[in-house]
Amino acid sequence: MTKKSSPEKGAVRRRTEEVRLSREMSAFSVTMIGVGAMIGAGIFVLTGIAAGVAGPGLILAFALNGVVTLITAMAYAELGSSFHDAGGGYLWVKSSLPHPHGFLSGWMSWFAHAVACSLYALGFGAYFGHVLEGFGLTPSHIPFFSLEKTIAVFACLVFAYINFRGASETGKVGNIVTLAKVIVILLFVGAGAWVMRGMPEWKGNFDPFLPLGVGSVFSAMGLTFIAFQGYEVIAQCSEEVMDPTRNIPRAIFFALLIVIPIYLLVAFVALGAIRGEGVPTWQFLGKMKELAIVEAARQFVPGGGIVVLIGGLLSTASALLATVYSSSRVAFAMARDHNLPAFLGKIHTEKNTPHLSIIASGVIVIIMALALPIEDVASAADIMFLLVFIQVNVALIRMRKTHPKLPRGFRVPMVPLVPILGIITQMFIAVYMFVYSPKAWVSAAGWLVVGFAVYKLYASRTEEEALSVLALAEAEEARKDYRVLVVPFQQEHVGPLMRIACALAKNYEGEVTAVSVIEAPRKVPLKRYTSGIQDARNLLRLGENIADEAGVGFSRLIKISHRLSYGILETAREEKSNFILLGPVGEGGLVEQLKEIVLLNVLEHAPCNVAIYHGELLDKAKRVLLAVVDTPSCRLAVNIAPALSEELKAPVALLQVVPESAPKGSEQKAVSWMEEATKDIPFRLPVEKIVLHS
Repeated sequence: MTKKSSPEKGAVRRRTEEVRLSREMSAFSVTMIGVGAMIGAGIFVLTGIAAGVAGPGLILAFALNGVVTLITAMAYAELGSSFHDAGGGYLWVKSSLPHPHGFLSGWMSWFAHAVACSLYALGFGAYFGHVLEGFGLTPSHIPFFSLEKTIAVFACLVFAYINFRGASETGKVGNIVTLAKVIVILLFVGAGAWVMRGMPEWKGNFDPFLPLGVGSVFSAMGLTFIAFQGYEVIAQCSEEVMDPTRNIPRAIFFALLIVIPIYLLVAFVALGAIRGEGVPTWQFLGKMKELAIVEAARQFVPGGGIVVLIGGLLSTASALLATVYSSSRVAFAMARDHNLPAFLGKIHTEKNTPHLSIIASGVIVIIMALALPIEDVASAADIMFLLVFIQVNVALIRMRKTHPKLPRGFRVPMVPLVPILGIITQMFIAVYMFVYSPKAWVSAAGWLVVGFAVYKLYASRTEEEALSVLALAEAEEARKDYRVLVVPFQQEHVGPLMRIACALAKNYEGEVTAVSVIEAPRKVPLKRYTSGIQDARNLLRLGENIADEAGVGFSRLIKISHRLSYGILETAREEKSNFILLGPVGEGGLVEQLKEIVLLNVLEHAPCNVAIYHGELLDKAKRVLLAVVDTPSCRLAVNIAPALSEELKAPVALLQVVPESAPKGSEQKAVSWMEEATKDIPFRLPVEKIVLHS
């Protein structure tokens, strides 16, 4: 294990190479991602089961879960607005709390997402099995397991293969799927409310309100908590969100504002608008289990069951696809951090996906789907998510103490009281789950025991101290005020560009960042695009030795973007660059012409000064010639000329052309301007001032 050390005063600053995704995701899109993660399989699959647990008290369980989840959502809003990375809770815990908290956070998150996949697979199996029964296609005999579990296993295999091939629900498609799910749920609520208008006896469905006691509400809270954890997904998107400091908190709170009322309305109409066929409605829903709202919709309106059935299939399928992806990426990230064996961090050479992590996650998903009933599967996932969220609340308290001055787009009020309240309530729910599902706690405890063993025997010996989000924040605070952004396109130009950039940085006591922007195809998600990263890495490493020789602070950055110019401009804003130095794009050809258009776009919209390098090798330069007139850009050229002169060991000549038709005295005026422009600039070599008539 390597230890972090504080840089000595005066040492040249170095940052590890970063690969960033271009921020192209809107506030609406990230809000829809959160809504889609919450209004997913949980509400379709668990409503009936939870009604059977708590009776009409399910409404109270949803309301209390909304309050409890708001506390941790605030922690995610603050940390997500401060640290704009894709790591989410795992990285925050790893960065702020001592070992082995970081490892355990990732270990529990992996299991939580994998078991959530098992829940969604079982839900899909139940819904698809219901479709087969409707068409009279139910197999007469299935060995070993039920039809629901058999379909669930096939679904796991299919969606794991889809993830291996590299497909995922993203962007506009994801928004459409989410909106479709919301519309189905709202139709269900509307139909149920309409039925209740004609049911004078509907109030009797809520009496008694707590038929199984107060404890049943706590059990239902734990069982359904998985339906409230979409803010983790929102935080994991912060690397791709435009203006994450502002938009991450807004997306989290807007998503909860949409979801919590919908959950309350679903529970209300599901309990109030159906007839229980001789038993209380909550018992009827509990008996129907994961198909409860399908049966409720069938009673509400002709064809309603089919609509909800389609919505349930769509919801469970999309949730399964997305969660197989996220669970495998947790394992992949932990392997890259040397917390898990290195083979889980391998990328398939053709598909560019972490195939072994997908296989490992798929095995866990299938085992849990086969081993436990659906309610115990949901409970196991809930327990793990609750434990992860407890760690995030602790991380929030810790970061407030250790880094009080970090910029925060949102601040949790009354810290540490509010996060402590979150820790207490979530710990209570997690512990109380043992009353409802001892099997879930046994499986969760077994996973934790295995985790401690893996950490003790492997991770504690091989883990590398990756540059944490806190270290990045500290590095940002220590950065120099003047920053030169270098954008090379070809290897042969890295040397000249870096020499010029280092000269400018030394002149202003600044530093250099070299960036290579990789342009991904429009329809390919940025997270999945890895082509060209190694070439970009090799290109940028060429500049490191030059920066070392010059004694200039240097960092490398790879930016993946759907638009080249957007990637350059966005990087300049993120790095707070004072000067952009662009390399030439080549000669001839359509690609080069398009890149020239890109350079013009950068020139037009850049937030700082821009220069484009053209010419031969700098070693052949005999003189620095500046063609000048009285403009701001020419004054900038004069200001940076001493740095170029010093680097090239060449004198500077200022050239101003005076037209033959110019008024009398124009030549003297030109000389006076050049004298004034160079008066306070420290040139070490003589400056020649030339006036030509044309």
